[in-house]
Amino acid sequence: MEQLCPWESAQYFVYSSNIPTLFFYSHIPAIIVAILIGLMVFFKSGKSKVGITLLIVNLLFSLWCLFDLILWATNRPDVVMFFWALQILFEPLVYLLCFYLIYVFLKNKDLDTGWKFFGIFLYSPIVLLLPFEFNLIGVDLSYCTAIEGFIAQYYTYAFEATLILSILIFIIWEFRKIVDRNKRKEIVILGFGIILFLVAFSSGNIIGSFTENWTLAQAGLIGMPLFTIFLAYLFVRFHTFNIKVFATQVLMVSIWFLVLGILLIRQIENVRIITAITLILVTIAGDILIKSVKKEIEQKEELEGLNVELQDLLKQRESLMHLINHKVKGSFTRSKFIFAGILDGTFGEISTEIKKMATQGLESDDTGIKTIDLVLNAANMQKGTVKYDLKELDLKDVILKIIADKTDQAETKNLVIEKNIQEGGYKILGDSIWLKEAINNLIENSIKYTKEGKITVNLENKEGKVILSVKDTGVGLTTEDKNILFTEGGRGKDSMKMNVDSTGYGLYSVKLILDAHKGRVWAESEGKDNGSTFFIELPAM
Repeated sequence: MEQLCPWESAQYFVYSSNIPTLFFYSHIPAIIVAILIGLMVFFKSGKSKVGITLLIVNLLFSLWCLFDLILWATNRPDVVMFFWALQILFEPLVYLLCFYLIYVFLKNKDLDTGWKFFGIFLYSPIVLLLPFEFNLIGVDLSYCTAIEGFIAQYYTYAFEATLILSILIFIIWEFRKIVDRNKRKEIVILGFGIILFLVAFSSGNIIGSFTENWTLAQAGLIGMPLFTIFLAYLFVRFHTFNIKVFATQVLMVSIWFLVLGILLIRQIENVRIITAITLILVTIAGDILIKSVKKEIEQKEELEGLNVELQDLLKQRESLMHLINHKVKGSFTRSKFIFAGILDGTFGEISTEIKKMATQGLESDDTGIKTIDLVLNAANMQKGTVKYDLKELDLKDVILKIIADKTDQAETKNLVIEKNIQEGGYKILGDSIWLKEAINNLIENSIKYTKEGKITVNLENKEGKVILSVKDTGVGLTTEDKNILFTEGGRGKDSMKMNVDSTGYGLYSVKLILDAHKGRVWAESEGKDNGSTFFIELPAM
């Protein structure tokens, strides 16, 4: 018969007289807070990499806490060995994933495969040597605690310390690159919260491993509620993860459990501890809630004032559009007819010099009228007053006609337009006039902003999407350019140098047209002077 530890068997697997009552209030609130925060971020961040990683971290931590309660409750050595081994397995994963979490949050991209393999390589001794005495030697039956080997007592803590240091260095490195003050504050708060959580978690376990005082080690679990407090502040102050004030609700749930704990604890010393923790959490939650409500009120008042101003501005803009359409465009049109009359002989014979000036005047008027039409069209599309005549059409035919029309314009600059149309159907539901306007804009821009080389027009049907790309060997785009290109009045930094008539409304109109067709437009470039590629994506029929 197997020898048991000197107390009765556990009830419900996690309860026995061996567990100090206070332990339930160091473990259970931490588990609840961890799971609630993890689920909130997971769903509110649209199941992003950050949301998924934080959820896994919190679930691993919660399981670790649950295993710890089982270890305290059980009097069976085999159960101790099994769950102690699981804790050794899960704990370093929390640190590894916290590094991944902070990396994805700051860099907004996945970690390189090489670094992932390096992390797995460092973690692998813990997994591979788990069944051997390098991890666990046996069980001390006097206290029902495992006797740890080299891996459990030294390697795992060295592994965890290395990751904490790596997170700190990485945060400092990234912090120095960022200029935005709010982003800097986010980094400091999230980074400090993660490091505090990991240091508290490690310190508790180190105390237990080296002093055999596993009661004192439970203090390390305070790291998760503290980490949650930092996250709560981020949610409310910076709207990180788009959660806003939900974190306050999590704090209130934690406080509720702690208050409930006061009713169930018999020892006055423990009551004082729980009361002190509850008082701290109430103070923090109250401060966050008051600031949040105050900010919401201020924002509401500010929005009301801005709404009045916006209505006035919209009226002024509408009056301005009316003026431009009827007065300015009318003036251009009248002078255009005068120049046209001079050129066609309506006013008699003219000299070569006058003919040259009249031609320039006519071209200038045409450009002015086109610019006005562009701005007016963008304004009408923005208001939703443009009605699109959506019919089945073949985008391939539209593109071939535009290329034919633009070939002469390209050849005058010694540019070549290449077409690369893949096999397949290109039927879409669209307005041929407005789509022609959008595609024409992209090809014309490529001609304008390319001094030498070629323009390549590519068309393909990929996974139910018709994708058009217009690639040039022109001036290219900076990151700053790409951020503003498709906004109202947005144009490249150097666009005026090559095109004095640039208004910033051309690409904005393209975006509005594509939005109306349930498509999208975007640009890619390897940087200045490296050319650029503009893409249009539309749903195929």
